[in-house]
Amino acid sequence: MARSALLNVMVAAADKAGRSLARDFGEVENLQVSRKGPADFVSKADMRAEEIVYRELSKARPSYGFLMEERGTVEGSDGQHRWIVDPLDGTTNFLHGVPIFAVSIALERQGELVAGVVYNPVMDELYVAEKGNGAFMNDRRLRVSGRTDLADCLIGTGLPFMGHGNQVRTLSELQQLFGRVAGIRRPGAAALDLAWTAAGRYDGFWEHDLKPWDMAAGIVLIREAGGFVSDASGRDRFFETASVVAGNEQVHRSLLKMVDAAGPAKAGPRS
Repeated sequence: MARSALLNVMVAAADKAGRSLARDFGEVENLQVSRKGPADFVSKADMRAEEIVYRELSKARPSYGFLMEERGTVEGSDGQHRWIVDPLDGTTNFLHGVPIFAVSIALERQGELVAGVVYNPVMDELYVAEKGNGAFMNDRRLRVSGRTDLADCLIGTGLPFMGHGNQVRTLSELQQLFGRVAGIRRPGAAALDLAWTAAGRYDGFWEHDLKPWDMAAGIVLIREAGGFVSDASGRDRFFETASVVAGNEQVHRSLLKMVDAAGPAKAGPRS
């Protein structure tokens, strides 16, 4: 596939950060004997990867701003462009030696998401998309799944964990799907979940309590793979509502109905 100069910049940054994470991932198993050690090590690996992305993107486009998991907001002089970066999506997986994690980079132009890159360095899967130019994985064109009957569908999601999310709401939503779908998966890396939905591995995906860097690149991938993606209310206020629902037109509609049928969030721990 032909890539724009901007997309090449994003791919180069993700590749360099991914290679750093892959090297660090090889050391994780040796640190499992220490309770404090692995967490500290992963934090350093995360920050190292973010520094690489920040340095590479700043060198290529010094006027662009940033929204990053560790650094937070960095204002850019042009005021029109912003990189949205998660240097290590799937931190808990990384910590436990599970090879499902990724570098995620998106580009926002005048408030619109226009390009996305998600890279899993262990599987060596590079997902890229740019507005109007389609979505690809390792240069193979991606299309969302064509399945429309929920009984045939594999659906991805995220689950609350200690101190985060709303367990009552999540259980209510899961109850709407149990017995209606072929399966539900929760690998623990939203950027990859969305990339897998764009690739047709999942037929649909939904999750709440996400940060912008968890979903920005994946939103571009879904749209460029011919899918439908919105927040949980069916609008495009992803960052305000911290939610995402994705799939082909029919599955997206079914998941929105499921979220609505589950009802509003009730009492429960929130992040």
